[in-house]
Amino acid sequence: MQAQVNNMLCLSEILLQHHELKSFDELVSLVEEKARGGELFFQMDVRPPYLDTPEGWEDRLEAAFAAAGKR
Repeated sequence: MQAQVNNMLCLSEILLQHHELKSFDELVSLVEEKARGGELFFQMDVRPPYLDTPEGWEDRLEAAFAAAGKR
C-alpha cells in the first residue's frame, strides 16, 4: 500500500483554481502565500501560461516556495 502525500501543492491546481492571475509575478506571490500556509511539497507539473514567464521559471518558483516556507 502506497502512502498518500498530504500537503502537496501542484502548479496545475493553482492555475485551474486561480483564473484571476494575470502575470508570473502574481503567480509567484500566490505560491509564497500557499507555502506560508503550510504546504510541504511543490510540484511544477505545467509551464505557467503568462507572457512574462521567464526562462528559469522553475527555479524562481522553487525559490519563492522554499523561502516563504521558512518564514
